[in-house]
Amino acid sequence: MRLCVCVYVVAENTAMCSCVRSSRALSPVLLPRLLLPQTGFRLASRGLWTSPQCLGVSGDSQLLPLPSQARVVICGGGIVGTSVAYHLAKLGWTDIVLLEQGRLGAGTTRLCAGIVSVAKPISIECQMANYSNSLYQQLEEETGVKTGYVKTGSLCLAQNQDRFISLKRLASRLKVMGISCNIIKPKEVAKLHPLVNIHDLVGALHLPGDAVVSPPEVNHALAVAAAGQGVQILERTTVQQVLVEKGHVMAVETDRGSIECEYFVNCAGQWAYELGQASEIKVSVPLHGCEHFYLLTKPLQEPLSPNTPVVVDMDGRIYARPWQGGLLSGGFEKNPKPIFTEGRNQLEIQNMQEDWDHFEPMLSALLRRMPGLESAEIHQLVNCPESFTPDMRCLMGQTPGVSGYYVLAGMNSSGLAFAGGAGKYLAEWMSYGYPTANVWPLDIKRFGNLQSSRTFLRHRVMEVMPLLYELKVPRWDFQTGRQLRTSPLYDRLDTQGARWMEKHGFERPKYFVPPGKDLLSLDQSKTFYKPDWFDIVGAEVKCCKEAVCVIDMSSFTKFELTSTGDQALELLQHLCANDLDVPVGHIVHTGMLNERGGYENDCSVVRLSKNSFFIISPTDQQVHCWSWIKKHMPNDPHLHLEDVSWKYTALNLIGPRAMDVLAELSYVSMTPDHFPSMFCKEMSVGYANGIRVMSMTHTGEPGFMLYIPIEYALHVYNEVMSVGQKYGIRNAGYYALRSLRIEKFFAFWGQDLDAFTTPLECGREFRVKFDKDTDFLGREALLQQRQDGASRRFVMLVLDDHDTELDLWPWWGEPIYRNSLLAGTTTSSAYSYTLERHVCLGFVSPPPSPEGLPTPITPDFINRGDYEVDIAGQRYPAKAKLYPFSSLFTQQKRRKDDMELSNLQGK
Repeated sequence: MRLCVCVYVVAENTAMCSCVRSSRALSPVLLPRLLLPQTGFRLASRGLWTSPQCLGVSGDSQLLPLPSQARVVICGGGIVGTSVAYHLAKLGWTDIVLLEQGRLGAGTTRLCAGIVSVAKPISIECQMANYSNSLYQQLEEETGVKTGYVKTGSLCLAQNQDRFISLKRLASRLKVMGISCNIIKPKEVAKLHPLVNIHDLVGALHLPGDAVVSPPEVNHALAVAAAGQGVQILERTTVQQVLVEKGHVMAVETDRGSIECEYFVNCAGQWAYELGQASEIKVSVPLHGCEHFYLLTKPLQEPLSPNTPVVVDMDGRIYARPWQGGLLSGGFEKNPKPIFTEGRNQLEIQNMQEDWDHFEPMLSALLRRMPGLESAEIHQLVNCPESFTPDMRCLMGQTPGVSGYYVLAGMNSSGLAFAGGAGKYLAEWMSYGYPTANVWPLDIKRFGNLQSSRTFLRHRVMEVMPLLYELKVPRWDFQTGRQLRTSPLYDRLDTQGARWMEKHGFERPKYFVPPGKDLLSLDQSKTFYKPDWFDIVGAEVKCCKEAVCVIDMSSFTKFELTSTGDQALELLQHLCANDLDVPVGHIVHTGMLNERGGYENDCSVVRLSKNSFFIISPTDQQVHCWSWIKKHMPNDPHLHLEDVSWKYTALNLIGPRAMDVLAELSYVSMTPDHFPSMFCKEMSVGYANGIRVMSMTHTGEPGFMLYIPIEYALHVYNEVMSVGQKYGIRNAGYYALRSLRIEKFFAFWGQDLDAFTTPLECGREFRVKFDKDTDFLGREALLQQRQDGASRRFVMLVLDDHDTELDLWPWWGEPIYRNSLLAGTTTSSAYSYTLERHVCLGFVSPPPSPEGLPTPITPDFINRGDYEVDIAGQRYPAKAKLYPFSSLFTQQKRRKDDMELSNLQGK
């Protein structure tokens, strides 16, 4: 290799210029000197980020006067903040003020690599990136500002079969959204990119619509467009804190005075966390910065065409794009460097030090992938900060504690790709009360204060940044920030072989490894095929169906709503679709709907007394559900909501022998005659009093939920396990629970149900109090939908002609085809040990009318179609039904077993 650079080595007051002639020469000793000596951080005059226009809308000579009031104040003049301002103005907002503490676009936006790609892990991110691409393409025509937009396309490379499978799964998902993409062979990669070494590739994903832009120019174009619609943009104005009165944004205090406002948007990027903490009422914005490096070369001997595709080699942890005839290449290393943990603030991101030792593995990977760069001359190594979140997804939405305080930050190095779409969705959210797409995976309310620890964030982002390019197989788990929230039974279960996963910071058992199993190999099992835990979970499911199992479900969100009069009942009747005016002790499954009839929450409510209710919701609903109820609660001192999640340990006893175990421990008959389904009694279990025993299991199987005051948890668990020995009791985990609930066609919020799903679309019309003269949120929308007909339906699909041992498994997000036409996608799936085949749950829709309007779906449409499920590009036939298959297949299996037995007897 011949990589020509000037290296200055100071030794005995002499300097010499040498030429690095081999990759070995890129050693830790020489790497720090590979750039020409400079002071401060400067970009070449021909650089990508040197537009003088983007230095500010208000100009540099004098500051514009600070307005005394505005409707909304946006903090942050990077591409995210200007996108929010642009889209709010597009929706007709006036009195918008955007504040930037330094110069417009002088933070991470100035240093962004400029790649706009739709290859993202989840669908909502793909949608945001796709919209951003379209927006940036038309901005130049709209504003007259050049944005450097070039449709280069991109190549996502695969060095192994697992990576290739993940790309095939992504391609299937992108095609559902109408995004052009192709799975191609290595030889086709070589034709598209002249520098890529293909000797170790098994294939690639080609995305012809991906593009590159100049981020500061795009930022400037958005600012010009926003200013043209009346947005005031003020530079060199620092937001110090947000003033709050009665839980609502009242004003923004800056270093130049205060601005009264109704809404505040925190788009402060790296400083969003500090700004949230500095507010009058602290706002949790869980993100943390890391250094991010990329290399710029000078023009190659044969200059690279600006249309050359972007290359993403995730197995090599690098990306590369054309840049002024040369190359820009960076990556996501295994050992990232967190920054700003102390909350250090600075107006603009100045001279962050280059670190050639740190960049060397990515440089080596680049030279392996593109050996032709051996004669390239280095222009600069850039070190820019990027902010990352605990789960690799951005933070969007209204904060739970302060009404009118919105956040859009934590872009995980995809700020440019997300900014257009994210700004659009946030502007819709602020305008209409909801965005036009399901953004729950990005909603800031998926986090709580427990994720605000700087130590937690520092450790987590050191894992998150490498994970951006790691191969993520289904059901992988974060390894950092663990054991933050645990059940009192954690140590007891851990010693019995529990393998753990984390949900909202809470440790939950996946399954239990029997004695004698190889724990190490099981923990390292990562595959898109049949997993190593298959037989373990199968045994737990079998025990749930034939004997009795115990699952620790303490992570569930638990609230108590009480009042002195009828206030609690009146609130729940307004919030819940189902009827809560039931006798004391009854349990009601219900949705809390929004005005569109979509699920904001799916919960079980127990009427403990006339004016007291116990609300059980999914684990990750703790912040969102609390916020939703509080939003609609009247300011009444006689009405009280309490989060009691930490007060109770929840044990799920599943199986036909559960009633025997509890009867022996309580000396009370637990048969259906004495303890009917969906009923709650406060009982003694063992020596412990005050146990809330409920006849439900969240799976459709017989059994009971026990809500135990935490001080009694260990005693009750020990008693249950001791008495249960004679009934074949064993521990089970959430994987068994998932298999059981999916084969029973049970929908779960966050997986199958969301804010755009109505009860009529998922077969839950029977849980809606249409017959009651009671107004509730979403009633009008549901009545209208019932009249017009739902245009999609939740269905159960059982795969045929699918080999569990050899074929790829469905996990979620797979396209569903009906009569060879795309009809929907799966939302969750699991192997059914009862049916001995895979079951997928998902939504299907008929084709739109000739006018493009939704078509009402009918049972006939579902029952008469030939269905297929697309798993990584291969389609498998499936049977679709509107009710569980279990009874039908159980009868068929029993007849088959009887025939085999009679044949054996005949022999």
